[in-house]
Amino acid sequence: MTSQPNESHWRRPDDSAAQTQVRPASASLVDPEDDMPSANYAGDFETTTIPHYSASTDAGNARRVGSGFGLGGQEPLPYIEPQSSDRHSSFGADEAATDEDDERVRAAGRRGTQNLGLLLLRAGLGAVLAAHGLQKLFGWWGGEGPTGFKNSLSDVGYQHADILTYVAAGGEIVAGVLLVLGLFTPLAAAGALAYLINSLLADISAQSNASAFRFFLPGGHEYELTLIVVAAAVILIGPGRYGFDAGRGWARRPFVGSFAALIVGAGAGVAVWVLLNGANPLQ
Repeated sequence: MTSQPNESHWRRPDDSAAQTQVRPASASLVDPEDDMPSANYAGDFETTTIPHYSASTDAGNARRVGSGFGLGGQEPLPYIEPQSSDRHSSFGADEAATDEDDERVRAAGRRGTQNLGLLLLRAGLGAVLAAHGLQKLFGWWGGEGPTGFKNSLSDVGYQHADILTYVAAGGEIVAGVLLVLGLFTPLAAAGALAYLINSLLADISAQSNASAFRFFLPGGHEYELTLIVVAAAVILIGPGRYGFDAGRGWARRPFVGSFAALIVGAGAGVAVWVLLNGANPLQ
């Protein structure tokens, strides 16, 4: 049996002559309805059609290609910008911060003998205060001891002299030791400032003519005034690098806290005099 007469009748419109010649003879036995192209026919293998995109169109407008399943056009995947630039920028910021910290360390090391001078100023004031406190509390180095210190406070007009004796002498020793160590320097210097202000007011009140203020020794007050200036300077400039406060903010860059400590120390000295003595030292 031959399939040539019927072969031309069931040929697809886009089949070439070469394809017709190589088609097997058994193709005429297939039901003609099974071999008809579908309405949305897109090629010989319509169920495996691969969508393609035009290179000249934008990334957001894809060329719509029909599929055997009737699906719409394929949209391109969204473009994700690589994050390498952000990582590089963050790494650059970290490196800049590290370089800035290194520059601060190098700048701190270029201060020459400044930190050594701060050490001498701070430790010298602390040693003087600690030695005077030990004289008052234990009578060392020719000191008057606690009894003599209590009597001197009572003579000046302080109330509660028995308690104030140990508070004042103990506070003087503690402030001196902290200054020598460079530990809690603003607070220690503020306590020393309060004590020195009271000492100055007591000396002025104890002199025969309090209204005649004298500066030079032996009857003047240059010693107390000098220690007051040193204590205020230590509060404002900080302890320096040679101390336990070297890593704290008030050692690297004292500012607001130092002003606050200065005001608190001076105010505490005046307040103690007013509350426990109440006399006008200039009368």
